Amino acid sequence: MARPIDLSVNIDHVATLRQARLAAYPDPLKAAEIAEQAGASGITVHLRADRRHIQDADVTGLRQRVRGKLNLEMSTDEEMLAIALEVRPDQVTLVPERPEEVTTEGGLDLIRHRQTIESAAERLVDAGLTVSLFIDPAPRQLAILSELSPDLVAGFEINTDSYTQAKAGARRLELDNIRRIAELGAQHGFRVFAGHGLTTENVVEIAALAEIEELNIGHWLVSRAVLVGFIAAVEEMLAAMQSGRSRLG
Repeated sequence: MARPIDLSVNIDHVATLRQARLAAYPDPLKAAEIAEQAGASGITVHLRADRRHIQDADVTGLRQRVRGKLNLEMSTDEEMLAIALEVRPDQVTLVPERPEEVTTEGGLDLIRHRQTIESAAERLVDAGLTVSLFIDPAPRQLAILSELSPDLVAGFEINTDSYTQAKAGARRLELDNIRRIAELGAQHGFRVFAGHGLTTENVVEIAALAEIEELNIGHWLVSRAVLVGFIAAVEEMLAAMQSGRSRLG
């Protein structure tokens, strides 16, 4: 029987609503509490250099209140490394970051930036933190990742954006890419995660991939929560994920 698939709820856009008015609400920490009560196994936040949504105090507060896994997404910038070393989340996921982007535009380029990424990961691991890398489902990226010490990078998150944006037959090709990278990653001993652009309509086939053990989902959940509430939104997503997982028997 296949292992259950976990949901890490990204609460960035709860903070986006708050920052739109520079108000005290809605409170991302409360959203994290509700998400865990609804069945989420952990919480994900992306602390950006421009602090467009999540703030430093949110990360500190979450470290104190999250009962499951706290996953901090961040760039390899020196400021972010210092924050991670101080806050000590359960996992740090290194992601690319461009000031002008609306959302993360792609995975890390391990070919061009291997030295910088490896150096950042070494500092985090030396401090006892677990590191994951956000990468596109491209064999050339995994090939570089597989050359790194298994003690350095515990796992990687597959960028599912191209799959979620693709239409009809093209989506099947994108899903095949994700399947191959997940299988190869697991064979190399990495923990395999996935996320970006997932909704209840497109998550089923991703959740049906046995090697993927956790999905990181945020924008759809927060958007849906505006209409039906946070508990209902999380429960709907968990049901869709379970529908996909059940295909494995």
